[in-house]
Amino acid sequence: MKHIFSALCWFALTASAVPAAAQLQQVHPFRDGTPGVTGYRSEVLALVMIQENEFLRLANALPAEKYTWRPAPGVKSVAEVFLHVSAANYNMYKLVGAPSPAGLDVAGMEQSTTDKTKVIATLRASYAHAKKAITDMPDANLEKTMDWLGGTITQRGVLLYIIPHIAEHLGQAIAYARINGVVPPWSEDPPSK
Repeated sequence: MKHIFSALCWFALTASAVPAAAQLQQVHPFRDGTPGVTGYRSEVLALVMIQENEFLRLANALPAEKYTWRPAPGVKSVAEVFLHVSAANYNMYKLVGAPSPAGLDVAGMEQSTTDKTKVIATLRASYAHAKKAITDMPDANLEKTMDWLGGTITQRGVLLYIIPHIAEHLGQAIAYARINGVVPPWSEDPPSK
């Protein structure tokens, strides 16, 4: 009887965890595709989708009390890193024709909150904005040029710039997580087929 009760408890716990875990699983846009987008924009969108998935999974894995942790004075906290990425998703994509939503304080976003739920919601909304910007961008705009750091860049180049910028902060967030004893969730995913 004790074993049956234990098995039922285990089943109840794991069954209730499945819907939450299923929401944030490994993303395979190179295998599963990027709906509505082809060519170069599809490749950029795939990388953005992977980064979004990893940021959201990591943000969910970190305990709420770690959102104020920072490795040293004057260095971004956990919450500030996630919010910096969110602000970048608004600031960078406006360069390719996707203005930030009206009334959104992008300049003050990094210090806007340390509340885990609000940080994750902000991160999620910023990625929805980024994905829409890429999806809505006409291929013809890829070769349009603009002034950039004393020179010239194409909108294709801006999209290319965004990916490593965000990846740098993903690495930072991974280091923060590991220092705090949190293993990036995708490290424990079963191998993809």
